[in-house]
Amino acid sequence: MLSYRSRLLSQKNIYLASLSASYIFSKQLSFNPKQTPLPSLHNSPLSLLSQSFKAAGISRPLLGSLRLNHSMASQSSPQSVHDFTVKDARGNDVDLSIYKGKVLLIVNVASQCGLTDSNYTELTQLYEKYKNQGFEILAFPCNQFGSQEPGSSEEIVEFACTRFKAEYPIFDKVEVNGNNAAPIYKFLKSSKGGLFGDNIKWNFSKFLVDKDGKVVERHAPTTSPLNIEKDVKKLLGIA
Repeated sequence: MLSYRSRLLSQKNIYLASLSASYIFSKQLSFNPKQTPLPSLHNSPLSLLSQSFKAAGISRPLLGSLRLNHSMASQSSPQSVHDFTVKDARGNDVDLSIYKGKVLLIVNVASQCGLTDSNYTELTQLYEKYKNQGFEILAFPCNQFGSQEPGSSEEIVEFACTRFKAEYPIFDKVEVNGNNAAPIYKFLKSSKGGLFGDNIKWNFSKFLVDKDGKVVERHAPTTSPLNIEKDVKKLLGIA
């Protein structure tokens, strides 16, 4: 059994090996084949860790476990809109993978904004034209801008569906900025930053998403939904 001093030295070796591996790995990621030869496999991060673990008396199963944990961490990072689950207006979970193969327009909506009438009207027009051709609008109510969406989810849905004949899904109210921003909005913003930073600036910001769930365009609140029609048609493959 290792003495206390030996265990401390083993932990120190592992820590130093991890730092070295991280440094070399970052260099490999930024390597230029025209300027730098490929690094030897004997000096790879994994090899360094393996050597240090061997010197410290750490078994191979532990190294295999570290590989597995790293792989699982990489896989857990969302790659598309389809990797998220959100709440509908009734609080039920909706797996956004049900929209695979569809072009999406994701919009944060509000009922008492100066942009409400024009945006809701044109969103309905756009949806009517392309809903049977693989197009979907996902509306997320948000009260962060001028407190212009104060109602309950039921009131919001009734307003949009009665006044503007909205047939597309309207989800539960969310926050789109700050620490409590919905994960889907953190992903959208990280995929396409705005002109003055990542934060959503106001109601009716619009994200256009392709059939694979990738964000391809971001449009300002003042952009007319009908002005996005040409981009929607392009993603749908409509001449």
